[in-house]
Amino acid sequence: MVIFGANGDLTKRKLMPALYRLAYEGRLAPGFAVIGISRTAMTDDDFRARMHDSVSKFLEDSPFDEDLWRSFAQGLFYLPGDVSDPALYQKIGASLDEIGKQHEIAGNVLFYLSTQPSQYAEIAEGLGSAGLAKGAGWRRIIIEKPFGHDLSSARDLNTRIQTHFGEEQIYRIDHYLGKETVQNIMAFRFGNGIFEPLWNRRYIDHVQITAAESIGVEGRGAYYQEAGALRDMIQNHLLQVMATIAMEPSATFSSDAVRDERAKLLRSVHIMSAEEVADNAVGGQYGAGRVGGQQVVGFRQEPGVNADSTTCTYAAATFLVDNWRWAGVPFYIRTGKYLPKRVSEIAIHFKSAPLSVFGNSDESGATAPNLLILRIQPEEGISLKFVSKRPGAGMTLRPVSMDFNYGASFGERSPSAYETLLLDAIIGDATLYTRQDMVEASWRAVQPILDCWSTQKFSFPNYAAGTWGPAAADTMLARRGHIWRTP
Repeated sequence: MVIFGANGDLTKRKLMPALYRLAYEGRLAPGFAVIGISRTAMTDDDFRARMHDSVSKFLEDSPFDEDLWRSFAQGLFYLPGDVSDPALYQKIGASLDEIGKQHEIAGNVLFYLSTQPSQYAEIAEGLGSAGLAKGAGWRRIIIEKPFGHDLSSARDLNTRIQTHFGEEQIYRIDHYLGKETVQNIMAFRFGNGIFEPLWNRRYIDHVQITAAESIGVEGRGAYYQEAGALRDMIQNHLLQVMATIAMEPSATFSSDAVRDERAKLLRSVHIMSAEEVADNAVGGQYGAGRVGGQQVVGFRQEPGVNADSTTCTYAAATFLVDNWRWAGVPFYIRTGKYLPKRVSEIAIHFKSAPLSVFGNSDESGATAPNLLILRIQPEEGISLKFVSKRPGAGMTLRPVSMDFNYGASFGERSPSAYETLLLDAIIGDATLYTRQDMVEASWRAVQPILDCWSTQKFSFPNYAAGTWGPAAADTMLARRGHIWRTP
């Protein structure tokens, strides 16, 4: 595995701990090796020491075994260099040959692009020009998000990368799809006979997808200012989650069959007109407020952020799907920084019972519709909410929940998303990776919003840190008679 950007946060916090954990479980081949690439001058031993400190610090739910680390670290190597220098790729080729002979890897190489997005095409071209896109074994390339800045740039990036790598070699990573609950959506729907018959516009009133963060930009203001919530979360992650919820059953559980259905769903998302954007998309930016009992500054006061920035740190949108299963069912998606709590969930709101035979005077919420909640983080699980009679005289109803929790039910840790996705890439399973047509379809869905917002004069900030976002997001749902669920 060759990691470009090996001295960055992603490698330290996610990639290397995930690889170590796979080694801990014996899921990596004995000869597995890593070549780290970045501009920082380091020796192999320096790199190993840094990775030791990172893994021991960021490893979650697992013991750190020094003996295992010593064995694992023997396969860590480092090459300093600039990705714009053709000589770097010649050095990589020479190192792959040498390490390949020592570790007997049969020419199988996984390239991981953990750099700034502007370097993705340049690295792919450098690898291709040096002849590294092909070899004695398989060659694959993992590309981090964001994949493009808009529809046009995504298409251009695809064209440049596919000049050197075939689509079957390209793995566009979306760590949300590696989370257990997101994967479990398919098992839940297609492995049980009682839910799939209800999974349509006849029984489901609307769907809410929330990805809330209780932190701000955490010193990444300069980067975030160029991205914003719509690009950073909705296009990259949450539309893929929506596609997983709403896709048709695939003929087989194979990479191409599953991704074909996800792509078909994304192509069915209604493309908004400029007039529809005004009613169906809300942007927000946090101002000063209190989060977790502490006073925090607004986005415009964050380091590296322009004092008059109009970047959205909150985005909410209503998406409709133009197909027979979902026609008329709104999918509400929201995400934001400095919201009251860190939570990601999918809430399926079923239609109310057609007739309330017990009366409507109950104020406990007993007449509320049934809810199916799939929790993605922080505690992965599934909850079904329905009403039941309270003990005692009379027919008094109260809402109750049936809960499934991964940790309690299976008694074992769930692998991190990066563990799952890295192992899938190594074994060549692209089911949980996004394909070119899926990326472009999700960009098409958000492009009208981006175009309208680029010319709109926002009155920011429009929500205080520690609240659930701007009031306009509540109005957006109220137009259809709905309200946001508070997780």
